[in-house]
Amino acid sequence: MGYVTSLFARKMVAAAGDKVDAGEMLASVGISPEGPWDAGQMVPAERYYDMLERIAAQIDVTDLPVRVGASMRLDEYGALGLAFKAATTLGASYARVERYARLWTSVVEYELRPADGGTLFILHRAGERRLGMRLSNEATLASAVSIARQVCPEPLAPVEVLVRHPAPRTTAAHEDWFGCPVRFGAELDAIFYSDEMLARSNILGDEGISHYLATHLDAELSEIARDPDLVAQARAAIAQSLNEGAPKMAEIARGLGLSARSFHRRLAEHGLTFQTLAEETRRDLAEGLLRDESHSLAEIAFLTGFSEQSAFTRAFKRWVGTTPATYRKEMSHR
Repeated sequence: MGYVTSLFARKMVAAAGDKVDAGEMLASVGISPEGPWDAGQMVPAERYYDMLERIAAQIDVTDLPVRVGASMRLDEYGALGLAFKAATTLGASYARVERYARLWTSVVEYELRPADGGTLFILHRAGERRLGMRLSNEATLASAVSIARQVCPEPLAPVEVLVRHPAPRTTAAHEDWFGCPVRFGAELDAIFYSDEMLARSNILGDEGISHYLATHLDAELSEIARDPDLVAQARAAIAQSLNEGAPKMAEIARGLGLSARSFHRRLAEHGLTFQTLAEETRRDLAEGLLRDESHSLAEIAFLTGFSEQSAFTRAFKRWVGTTPATYRKEMSHR
């Protein structure tokens, strides 16, 4: 399962305004509404897309991705934001994103590709082009321009923006924000910049600081690369323990041969907390069991670690927005 930074989820909900239940929306992707805004906290990508589609069912989201992208600030991206700011040119800044984006998402890869008269900054995201993903891609492209404008000493506008999916009912907000033609139905999701634009010096570019930050980010990237199976192992251990009740971090850590402190630290390196991972595992297991008609709702409540069916029903409604019985009925008609 892929992950994206919780920062985008929080920004989407904030931009949607009071026409949606912010607390319920954030809880559906495992974010505590009262918790701190932390770009390092990750949420499951599919849950994020689900949340965006639920927002779209309640409000007009035509310009929502543009407004969210415009609201992104480099200081919210942690060390990667600082590295983007400290790079000496805009092209070098985008090269930082190309190399280190894995630190805040596991579902998107970026590529700088030379093209006639300039360079394409390409967003690669695999999967079904469902509405949630389309909204996410638009917001990501808008945010890439937003952070570029924060380091450029002069007004910045791309030559063209390319979007793979069909256009929304109006593209006026998109073209107004990007300041250039936006071509939907293209072969790529990308921003096309002139070579002159990418060669511009950044306002706060500093070679020494940039090198220091790159070294720090390389170390973080190395930690992720060395520990690819921890989340999968922890998820399996949680699932196996659920029929004994709500999972306890110390017990799961011990089963993995780790201290609770070490387990907490290594999950944090993946942008996760134990609570988020446990909730996500319980929800995934519950959804899978509900698709199997051989299990009663009471059995599923037990198998997912709930002592009472009513508690399971409340939790499932918080996760999905509907009751287990309604979810099972909807699945049986698909």
